[in-house]
Amino acid sequence: MAPLPALILAAGRGERMRPLTDHTPKPLLLVRGKPLIEWHLEALARDGVREVVINTAHLEEQFPTALGDGSRWGLRLRYSMEGRDHGGALETAGGMAKALPCLGDAFWVLAGDVFVPDFRFDPQAADTFMRGDDWGHMWLVPNPAHVPQGDFSLSPAGRVKRKEAVPANTPTHTYSTIGLYRPAIVDGVQVGEKAALRPSLDRAIDAGRLAGSLYTGRWVDVGTPERLQALNRD
Repeated sequence: MAPLPALILAAGRGERMRPLTDHTPKPLLLVRGKPLIEWHLEALARDGVREVVINTAHLEEQFPTALGDGSRWGLRLRYSMEGRDHGGALETAGGMAKALPCLGDAFWVLAGDVFVPDFRFDPQAADTFMRGDDWGHMWLVPNPAHVPQGDFSLSPAGRVKRKEAVPANTPTHTYSTIGLYRPAIVDGVQVGEKAALRPSLDRAIDAGRLAGSLYTGRWVDVGTPERLQALNRD
């Protein structure tokens, strides 16, 4: 099976990172000497992915200048320019819906503002996903200090559950922003529509079509200047 393509979400304004993001998109901020998004590109290339789409909006003209066509990593990069085409960022589900023509029957999705250098974009995981009928398979992480309540619960069988729908004291986890998806995950979201991902995930959960795994490797949501500084100090 050919490697699945990937969509890196990089359109957001990064309000909590201001003033750093007043002049630089968050995924292009330097982490340990190179733009944060480059860690993703290197990992995707390492694991055999060859086609990558980056959605952009805030200061989007900086991405092609910084990253080019991806050939330096052995990748083919394309840009889904939401600022140019729609006047601003479309949020996660809206960004996925706009990028679908470049992504095919299934694809990886990951946010451009997390640091997760050891995650494997495993071809075997992609093959297993393709042989099933789920709309998505998301990776969850142990709850960080800034999201102590978590986002979802995970059943022993690897099914994602709404945290409010499971018994009290059931462990919860936080969405890593990494997943495998089919276009069905954003059914009903129109191109150019601003739409968050959570309603689409809840729809998949209710349909029994959302699987999950727990990832316990290095993972940092680089969401504030303080977290960026800590990452660069370590």
